[in-house]
Amino acid sequence: MTITGPDVITTLSSIRDYIRWAASRFAEHKVFLGHGTVTPLDEAAAIVLHTLHQPYDLADSYLDSVLTMAERQQVAELVERRIVERKPSAYLTHEALFAGLSFYVDERVLVPRSPIAELIAERFEPWVDETQVFNILDLCTGSACIAIACAYAFPEAQVDAVELSDAALAVARINVDKHQLAEQVELYQSDLFEKLPAKPYDIIVSNPPYVAIAEWESLPPEFHAEPALGFKGGEHGLDLVLRILADAGGYLAEHGILVVEVGSSAQTLQDMFPEVPFHWLEFERGGDGVFLLTAEQVSAYHQLFTNAL
Repeated sequence: MTITGPDVITTLSSIRDYIRWAASRFAEHKVFLGHGTVTPLDEAAAIVLHTLHQPYDLADSYLDSVLTMAERQQVAELVERRIVERKPSAYLTHEALFAGLSFYVDERVLVPRSPIAELIAERFEPWVDETQVFNILDLCTGSACIAIACAYAFPEAQVDAVELSDAALAVARINVDKHQLAEQVELYQSDLFEKLPAKPYDIIVSNPPYVAIAEWESLPPEFHAEPALGFKGGEHGLDLVLRILADAGGYLAEHGILVVEVGSSAQTLQDMFPEVPFHWLEFERGGDGVFLLTAEQVSAYHQLFTNAL
């Protein structure tokens, strides 16, 4: 499949031209969006501006700048790859934005896109006193985007980030080094809590695999470009979530909180535990399926969670 004809390179000239053209191509070829952008225009702007080494908030006055022939070719080639390969644009540019921060990503990790970013920006208010947050745990850290965003939000806190995958941990290390946070963010290769130090965490946050296998099989190809390990949560999607619920009580500080994204498995979880008062968080910028429980609640329902394993 060839998306780009020679007339594109010779006829289109400005940044604005190429963003408009790319958006039209993405809409025409029904490129699936769901990895940080919500419209073909947003997707086009992300690819074009990254290729030109320009910021995503580039002033409108620069959009009429004329591209060199080499730049036009580079943009056109990346747009064509996005359509033909059906990979998230972050894998083509090796960059994703999360909580206003830039992260390196490739096919070893999921593309950062969790609504938990909004919660981090608010420093988990009103659920914690930010002056009393000393230890934070990020389970299933992937690219380490949540852990690193938490480190920025709580500069006095120690952040431990856990990941089972060797490959994902290598990407996490790239990002920890990129943000120069090696002294604040500690990476652990562990199966959830298994190899963690014995200390209480004021915040435990996790975006674990939570997609039921049948649902994963039906996802668009862009999702299948991502590592399956980051998606598959077993037959009902909750295999790891249940383990987190059963074991978190032993690692939460007295006034700590547990925040877990379960996405499309939210109703399944609520139906499984109708008596548990999950607080389902709401987000101004979109997203759902994230619950919060206090340490007291996790302890109160510990036996119920354990019995469900």
